[in-house]
Amino acid sequence: MIPASFEYLRADSTAEAISLLAEHGPDAKILAGGHSLLPLMKLRLAAPPVLIDVARIRQLSYIRDLGDHVAVGALTRHCDVQRSTLLQAEVPLLAHVAGVVGDPQVRHRGTIGGSLVHGDPASDLPAAVLALGATLVITGPAGTREVSAQEFFRGFLETAVEPDELLTEIRLPKMGGAGWSFQKFNLRAQDWAIVGVAAVGPQAGGGIALINMAATPVRAVAVEQAVAAGASAVDAAGSASAGLDPPTDLNASAVYRRHLASVLVRRALQEIETQPSR
Repeated sequence: MIPASFEYLRADSTAEAISLLAEHGPDAKILAGGHSLLPLMKLRLAAPPVLIDVARIRQLSYIRDLGDHVAVGALTRHCDVQRSTLLQAEVPLLAHVAGVVGDPQVRHRGTIGGSLVHGDPASDLPAAVLALGATLVITGPAGTREVSAQEFFRGFLETAVEPDELLTEIRLPKMGGAGWSFQKFNLRAQDWAIVGVAAVGPQAGGGIALINMAATPVRAVAVEQAVAAGASAVDAAGSASAGLDPPTDLNASAVYRRHLASVLVRRALQEIETQPSR
């Protein structure tokens, strides 16, 4: 289908983007890589009157070592996250997950910030930043503010970014050689995950996050608590879906997703146990 008509504006700096957002209000939507927003527009599931293209704001595309954490600019493309030697050494989970997002076309155009702000519970990168305990930097007319990944995802396709704000940076704690695992079950390599899990070992905080198991990207809190209490991988994985309400759709029922979550969490925990450092 063809999207509804819209006004196209291009911002060349963060300040200009925020100014345009303030000028046009809730009518405006940010366009980065376009792989989340444009499909919705083509299906007429979204029809923003104004698009603000931020793809050329080079100041928001970077990967920097800042001591105890790595800072990634929101407009850094998936392929750059995947190939970063700094991330491969210090935050390997994120580099790996970026390399399995969609297909090469998506990875060369899509941005990490665009994926996170879209807030799709079936997306891979939100689970990674949740498991890592990342901090997200949001910039608006009043300046910048920091939001934990746990508080960033508010509802279905809803995040903490207000209509006049822009996600500008993701801060990721270094993993310090901790083990990690990423498990994803899908029908084809480039499909959305039916269920997935991102997990890190206790040296990196022991975060475990699930894909497509709730209305938002979500932490598997019950599993984290069980592991911290000394439960085995098998026993801890049994609580993978505790307190969650997974969706039923054409790909899987809620019951099947609960089963998959248990299986994938068990595999992730066992992989971390057998490979405690990388």
